[in-house]
Amino acid sequence: MHIRDWPTDERPREKLLARGPGVLSDAELLAIFLGSGLPGRDAVGTARELLAAHGPLRALLELSAKQLARLPGLGPARACALSAALELGHRHLSADLARGAALSDPQAAGRYFAQRLRGLPHEVFAALFLDNRHRAIAFEELFRGTLDGAEVHPREVVRRALAHNAAAVIVGHNHPSGNPEPSAADRAVTARLKQALALVDLRLLDHFVIADGPPVSLAARGWV
Repeated sequence: MHIRDWPTDERPREKLLARGPGVLSDAELLAIFLGSGLPGRDAVGTARELLAAHGPLRALLELSAKQLARLPGLGPARACALSAALELGHRHLSADLARGAALSDPQAAGRYFAQRLRGLPHEVFAALFLDNRHRAIAFEELFRGTLDGAEVHPREVVRRALAHNAAAVIVGHNHPSGNPEPSAADRAVTARLKQALALVDLRLLDHFVIADGPPVSLAARGWV
């Protein structure tokens, strides 16, 4: 049965228009992008097969355009369009920070770190430098490691903060393992950073751990 033959309230496009994109499943969202499916399958069925073979959704969307182009149901044109759509989403998430807007929503920084760090195969520790009105000045990847971790030097974070004439810093790093739980080492690094920054009258506002699921805020847990 073609999607056009489904009950109206079950068709992905009609559901999106009536109730918003948040109610759609991963397969339904991907099906809207595909438009049509493989021979003998509708777009939703094709999307489900793609997710079953190459998912979950995050893993599928982290493939390069060349890798996507080789998947059944995509091809070069759809792969390029999907990669472009993802980049538009990334730029939308970072637009406020790029314009230097004040961080009125504490979770905005977490989403920004997730956009920059999630999916990397190695651990990366990064810092977002802010002025005294909590407007973004710069974002820098400071340390890179392996799957076992990255060695963080507080003095380098302080040096870069002073170079940017920052008043506050938010840091974050990813867990390539996918486990979002902050480790004892994460908490120790946070304490050392807070102490080092305070010596030069700089504030550490938060430390985010990026893995599967939402960013984890150490400040929200009372550890900053």
